[in-house]
Amino acid sequence: MRYTVVLEREPDGGYIAEVPALPGCVSQGDTRSEALANIREAIELYIEDCRAAGDPVPIESGKEFVEIDATA
Repeated sequence: MRYTVVLEREPDGGYIAEVPALPGCVSQGDTRSEALANIREAIELYIEDCRAAGDPVPIESGKEFVEIDATA
């Protein structure tokens, strides 16, 4: 499965990572790579909890990305 992860740099350092398709699935890390490793673990635990509870595992769909040239 693939999920979009939103990384935000904190003003005082570190990163916050969240997965919009998985409500409440948030993690953090001192570095970008640490935050991504931590959110990967959080996603795995989220899915594990869904399955244990008999709930459907949320899937991400309908995402579209538009790229523009903002240099002009």
